[in-house]
Amino acid sequence: MKTLEELEQIRKENYERIKIRKGNKLENNERHILVCGGTGCTSSKSETLIANLRKEIEENNIENVRVIKTGCFGLCAKGPIVVIHPEDTFYAMVKPEDAKDIINMHIMNNQVVERLLCKDIDESVVNKLDDLTFYQKQKRIALKNCGFIDPENIDEYLAVDGYKALEKVLFNMTPDDVLKELEISGLRGRGGAGFPTYRKWLFTKGAENAVKYVACNADEGDPGAFMDRSVLEGDPHSLIEAMMIAAHTVGAERGFVYVRAEYPIAVHRLQIAIKQAKEYGIIGENIWGTGFNFDLEIRLGAGAFVCGEETALITSIEGHRGEPRPRPPFPAVKGLFEKPTLLNNVETYANVAQIILNGGDWFASMGTEKSKGTKVFAVGGNINNVGLVEVPMGITLREIIYDIGGGIPNGREFKAAQTGGPSGGCIPAQHLDTPIDYDNLTAIGSMMGSGGLIVMDDTKCMVNLAKFFLEFTVDESCGKCPPCRIGTKRMLEILTRITEGKGEEGDIEKLEELAKNIKASSLCGLGQTAPNPVLSTLKYFRDEYEAHIKEKRCPAGECKAMTKVMIDKEKCKGCSICARNCPVNAIKGELKSPFEIDQDVCVKCGLCIEKCPFKAISRK
Repeated sequence: MKTLEELEQIRKENYERIKIRKGNKLENNERHILVCGGTGCTSSKSETLIANLRKEIEENNIENVRVIKTGCFGLCAKGPIVVIHPEDTFYAMVKPEDAKDIINMHIMNNQVVERLLCKDIDESVVNKLDDLTFYQKQKRIALKNCGFIDPENIDEYLAVDGYKALEKVLFNMTPDDVLKELEISGLRGRGGAGFPTYRKWLFTKGAENAVKYVACNADEGDPGAFMDRSVLEGDPHSLIEAMMIAAHTVGAERGFVYVRAEYPIAVHRLQIAIKQAKEYGIIGENIWGTGFNFDLEIRLGAGAFVCGEETALITSIEGHRGEPRPRPPFPAVKGLFEKPTLLNNVETYANVAQIILNGGDWFASMGTEKSKGTKVFAVGGNINNVGLVEVPMGITLREIIYDIGGGIPNGREFKAAQTGGPSGGCIPAQHLDTPIDYDNLTAIGSMMGSGGLIVMDDTKCMVNLAKFFLEFTVDESCGKCPPCRIGTKRMLEILTRITEGKGEEGDIEKLEELAKNIKASSLCGLGQTAPNPVLSTLKYFRDEYEAHIKEKRCPAGECKAMTKVMIDKEKCKGCSICARNCPVNAIKGELKSPFEIDQDVCVKCGLCIEKCPFKAISRK
């Protein structure tokens, strides 16, 4: 157990060490090699890379060089990422075998390994992380420490003012002071609905009960979303600190983090962080002599999307099948074990300590009038810079896609972006310059959601996209209420017929009527928002639905049942590459003569299109 004086001494000592990562040289000429240890880079062998770097350092008897495993840097498309301080050299797509050159050339001989430097959007070579266009328009608050500190070392969190906000709350602020700062900040829930955070905390504080709980929703289930996972992997102590502030504010002494079991790295680092906080006496009884007690537990979810809904999540924490409950009563009145419960998601909590330390006015100075601060987006799909970005509210979609994301690959045209996952909607090109905030996205038929942002080029079929999200929703529905259980299946059946070329007149009207009824009568947010992808694609891409139904044609050429894979005989050189790669032997011909595809045999997998070096094959 550490006293406040001992914690302050640890802060000072470790700040002196990590200030090197801010460009300050240390007297002993120490160097830090930061390697991304997030899920994406780990899957690309960053763990082996770290081991190789340490081995090279040991074999060469090099002193004053530390290899530090961090969380996600955000630029996932360029991973594994290595950053060397104090020079801030940024290496991209580094392989385990590159460790030898990094140590021999960069560390021992002060020579930059040119071949590992990152190429920017304009193909220029960039030496430093901060010079990359990807980071220029970002403002990192929730992601402040991700890629900067070792998430498995509490001392490094202390060095960046970790747990100072908690100390301030316990010794210098009343619960009402905390609520006031949250109100001034304008922080809204980052889990999807955008409910004012201070009001949720206020309701729980005002509930009359001797026992209360705080909980965290770390069960992000949107396809393509990994914001909360990255915070847990890169800065787990920020969540613990925020939950402790919340508990003290509302009058709770026990907390639960509900995280999906598919996040093993996040779970592991959170376990380490909780253990370290307990060892330091930050979590426990009579914390710092204030009389405040707090304990925190992790509960693993089995990957049910419906458990992202707060009442279903609460039911699952209690050990029951994850199903939503009717509201009211709301969790703030009757939640976990029928006690008042405060529930926020990871990103919401990740902003709290910074608001307490810097003030509500500081946070409110960013963003728009009704949507303050920043938002983290997981940007994926047809975009060059796939990754995690944190930007001020009010930034336009165009800025995210082109200025930060590097635009659409292969010179294709932007068609739409899906925000909010299965609960959200599509944003077409005509709204590229709409400032992104809660209200603007709702106005154009989409929603913020938890922050997944899937970019699509002009090869994507919007009818097929709507079908994809309905398949997901049908599979994830808990089945408790008939509108969601039955209605979404009927919508999916219609969409399936349309994409198979069996659509009929009146199908669009049936979809709209079903969507209206499902939204109005489903029990929870899953069912109430399930029709959104269909409604938004009908609003902006109705012509594609009509082409599928009336002309039996998929304009994007993506729906396999409605297309043929054809060889342009004028472009075909008779090389036979397509025939050799066809998995069903549907392509026949003689060398140096145009080949043909047997349409009765072809399964339309598209492998021949991918392999043809002359671009002679396409969908028609």
